[in-house]
Amino acid sequence: MTPPRPIVLASSSPYRAELLKRVVAEFETCAAQVDETAVEDEMPAATAIRLARNKASAVASRYPDCIVIGSDQVAELDGEAIGKPHDFDRARAQLLACSARIVDFHTAVCLIDPDSGSDRQIETLDTTRVVFRELGEAEISRYLAIDKPFDCAGSFKIENAGVALFERVESSDPAALVGLPLIALCRLLRQAGVQLP
Repeated sequence: MTPPRPIVLASSSPYRAELLKRVVAEFETCAAQVDETAVEDEMPAATAIRLARNKASAVASRYPDCIVIGSDQVAELDGEAIGKPHDFDRARAQLLACSARIVDFHTAVCLIDPDSGSDRQIETLDTTRVVFRELGEAEISRYLAIDKPFDCAGSFKIENAGVALFERVESSDPAALVGLPLIALCRLLRQAGVQLP
């Protein structure tokens, strides 16, 4: 019997690693050092796919015998990408801009399988639509003090208190909003011959 091929997650994100642990028992993580500079006139969904692909490719060059998973998420408000806020003031401004609005979260996955010949790279995109409630400044400040979501696109953590900010979430994959669409990823892993639970 051929031993299972090692799997590498091309990310240093603790959120993605926690999600991957749900379906893959053993894997390594490796931060992908890629240029994330915006490309002029590129739509947010295309940016997510490009960055997922670039992350997977960068790490695959260091782990040529492994299955490598790259992922990226880009939030979109009115056709424009909104990134990670990094601090309280930017997060507050971001949530005020999202109040009573719809934000699409495009989460791309690229899987590179060295044993698949010409089809060694496969990718997929999940889009989750988040409909925000009308948010007041005081509740935004209270929320930010609780979750401190300054490293999260959209300035919230749905897995924590951030769920209280929404009217509804429209998604085909509940894990996607956290950063890794597991339903789609499981499909890609099965295509690569990985046995899953």
